[in-house]
Amino acid sequence: MTVEKMDGKLMWEPSQELQAGSNMKKFMSWLKETRGLHFKTYDELWQWSVTSVEGFWSAIWHFYEVQAKTPYDAVLINKRMPGAKWFTGATLNYAEHIFRQSTEGKAAIIYETEIRKQGKLTWDELKKETSAIAAYLKSLGVGPGDRVAAYVSNIHEAITAFLACASIGAIWSSCAPEFGIMSVIDRFKQIEPKVLIAIDGYRYGGRDFDRMEMVGKIQAELITLEKTIIIPYLHNDPNVSGLTEAVIWDEVVAENEGAVLRFEAVPFDHPLWILYSSGTTGKPKAIVQSQGGILLEHLKMGGLQNDLKADDRFFWYTTTGWMMWNVVVSGLLAGSTILLYDGNPGYPNYETLWKFAQSSKMTVFGTSASFLTACMKAGLKPREQFDLSALKSIGSTGSPLPVSGFEWVYQDVKEDVWLFSTSGGTDLCTAFVGGSPLLPVHAGELQARALGAAVRAFDDHGEELMDEIGELVITEPMPSMPIFFWNDENGERYRDSYFDLYPDVWRHGDFIKITSRGSAVIYGRSDATINRGGIRMGTSEIYSALESIPEILDSLVVDIPISSELSYMPLFVVLKKGAVLTDEVKARINGVIRQNCSPRHVPNEIFLVEELPNTLNGKKLEVPIKKILMGTPVEKAVNAGSLANPDSLNFFVEFKKNMDSTQD
Repeated sequence: MTVEKMDGKLMWEPSQELQAGSNMKKFMSWLKETRGLHFKTYDELWQWSVTSVEGFWSAIWHFYEVQAKTPYDAVLINKRMPGAKWFTGATLNYAEHIFRQSTEGKAAIIYETEIRKQGKLTWDELKKETSAIAAYLKSLGVGPGDRVAAYVSNIHEAITAFLACASIGAIWSSCAPEFGIMSVIDRFKQIEPKVLIAIDGYRYGGRDFDRMEMVGKIQAELITLEKTIIIPYLHNDPNVSGLTEAVIWDEVVAENEGAVLRFEAVPFDHPLWILYSSGTTGKPKAIVQSQGGILLEHLKMGGLQNDLKADDRFFWYTTTGWMMWNVVVSGLLAGSTILLYDGNPGYPNYETLWKFAQSSKMTVFGTSASFLTACMKAGLKPREQFDLSALKSIGSTGSPLPVSGFEWVYQDVKEDVWLFSTSGGTDLCTAFVGGSPLLPVHAGELQARALGAAVRAFDDHGEELMDEIGELVITEPMPSMPIFFWNDENGERYRDSYFDLYPDVWRHGDFIKITSRGSAVIYGRSDATINRGGIRMGTSEIYSALESIPEILDSLVVDIPISSELSYMPLFVVLKKGAVLTDEVKARINGVIRQNCSPRHVPNEIFLVEELPNTLNGKKLEVPIKKILMGTPVEKAVNAGSLANPDSLNFFVEFKKNMDSTQD
């Protein structure tokens, strides 16, 4: 079976008007006027940004007029990774830079959930509520360096609580309430929080999930807790009698009404928040990022790469357990109105978020590649069903967006929309390959490497590759790189995570191809890459090929080594309702893989499964499943609490038993 290869097909080009009015063009003009630097193209600008690292990041500082209580002595000291020291001597506050965008009467946040009808929080209301929470935290003795843990949904109170923490120099860390109990404890117990902010429950897919009992269990494990603030969400009047030292959010706000919001000036490298690795293979890494580093990176990413402006309405579907929640907050740095949605994006059907886009007059629709492909497979045609006249761009992340996803967006969503596919990570809380308002969009490709991100493709010997697949590495430090991992005193775990293969070079763990025109293609995790007969291939290439099989809803492939020369590669597929895995369907699957990938990557066998395990962020579990099928006990291969559907692991445990019995 032959499927037309569409990779690289030109899908969209920015108009002259869009380019001329972009923040990127304004930045380039500013560089010319203030520093005598003239760049004709984005690629020239990128090359300068990663070769004159200090010059670039100081330019971001001054272009965005960063307010510092004390100025910096040096832009960068000790350029090696890890260990780079940025903007030494400077003191500032992240939250202060949020509120300098405050506009009286304007909506700062527009929100909607499965429980709450669409509403808004003005800048005045956001500041008033933030002031009250900050005052209460200070009354508890919370100050710079103290940790505040948040077990909350993607609601406006979460934004308020975070900004309150940042304003006083406290360190924020959040988990979504759909996380398993041990996943929450494994994260929060590491950081010894002083205060817990928790929601009483949530609604997802029309079902209510009470979390008060779980909050009690979390309290019992966090012996450093002094106070718990409960946000009434599922219940109007949650019963806190079973909790220790618990107060109600609304009462805290009312009692501290009229408090004045003040901003604690902290060093540039003072911790802002703690994020966590996915936790799919053990205790999650507690990743600490700085107030100043995140401020600069998010000013650049939101303002330049995503072209956010004060009149934008910026949305990304996320939970508080994913770094994209932190990115959504950063939209406030641009003065944009940020949009929050909490609930199942596919409930009662996949029209839900498109309805939200229409009613909120969304301008930037951020989502996952899996959501876009699910809408495509469901036969949605949003351009015919909804008024998307305000929509100017769509962002996609979480996994590589297949070519068919690009085609669907331009055919069935909006023909003149800017579709930017992005890739980055929790580790830097940013996208280091993604969008540029100055460049065209090609099917299956990410437009460009982000400014200041020295992204390269390396072979096994550390040599740079072009137009070939290699390890995604970063060769120059970036301000938002972790300042450290919590409880990693000698930095060993940090170094082992990123610098084990190439000395002084960050290895991210993905495969990437940089094209000669500067765009990029992501091929999935390098540690899940399939090597058959000397031909290495990212799993995303196989998934992309399978997009042409209409019966397939989801798929997962792993390659299990048997000997130094042999391996066993099963393919697991989830089919649409009513579809049957017949020999004819299997033949078509093998045909598209043979034609679009390679004959060597045709699976040994194809198996039907009811569902595939995914993390709470919707990511496939290729490496953990591979480990299970290689004999690693399931409890060591994967942290079930980090999964959206842990029962789905049972199939693979039984599959491994059947493999062993067959071999016997």
